Amino acid sequence: MKVLFRCDSSSSIGLGHVMRDLVLAKSYAHDEVFFACQTLKGNINDKISYPVYILKSNQPEELIKLIESLHVDLLIIDHYSINYEAEKNIKEKTTIKLICFDDDYREHFCDKIINHNISADITKYKNQNIVKIIPPLIRDEFKKEKYIKRDKIYDIFIAMGGTDHSNINIKILKTLPNSLHIAIITTSANANLQELKKYLTCKENISLHVDSKEIAKLINQSKFTIITPSVMVHEILFMNTPFLAIKTASNQDDIYAYLKKNSYTMLERWNEIEFKKCMKI
Repeated sequence: MKVLFRCDSSSSIGLGHVMRDLVLAKSYAHDEVFFACQTLKGNINDKISYPVYILKSNQPEELIKLIESLHVDLLIIDHYSINYEAEKNIKEKTTIKLICFDDDYREHFCDKIINHNISADITKYKNQNIVKIIPPLIRDEFKKEKYIKRDKIYDIFIAMGGTDHSNINIKILKTLPNSLHIAIITTSANANLQELKKYLTCKENISLHVDSKEIAKLINQSKFTIITPSVMVHEILFMNTPFLAIKTASNQDDIYAYLKKNSYTMLERWNEIEFKKCMKI
């Protein structure tokens, strides 16, 4: 079977769609897997370990041509900008089976909808018959790291998304005491990376990790984490690490509401006063 993932990453979109698709792709180990992506600013197409076909747009016609040329059997769409009408167009003009990732209970024209969020609620879907709630997609590095005992060398681990599109890393760091040992992760897709590096000059208590392949290890070495209510929440919960989650985008609303309902420490937006209260500083 030939499987095509349609997803994008960028400084504004973030990296989460591609990252979770790479986890799901491993379940098709006996099939031929491809990715179709645009070359947006800050993308991580070069980190995809499968053949990547470059698209110029989100127009269904372009994707249909690729589906036909590759003789794709299964298309998996993980993209907020590809809507019901585009999905319908693709289904009517091809013979593929179509699966759509969904985080916010949109209407889809597909064979199956999958939702892997801890907050997933099947009753919110109009057509529940095609919905499959799957366990959170956890990367292999976390599954291995969970059972390794490490010294807690960091007081706080910070991850405001691979691109920190809301640009609050520095605001958080400025608010935390200099006595704390901090690990902060980001990626080369972060448009504010140079500003962050400049701020960290001579900050010996802060360790910056760019494009790290040891995120699970860093979390395991940390006493507490500051993150967004996004895909990373699943990994933090899997590692049983205490956290504060700060919402930075509307597509985090569902997980935010779930975590707040279940009495986790949350901030609906960045607020220095409320942040200090949460951190008890």
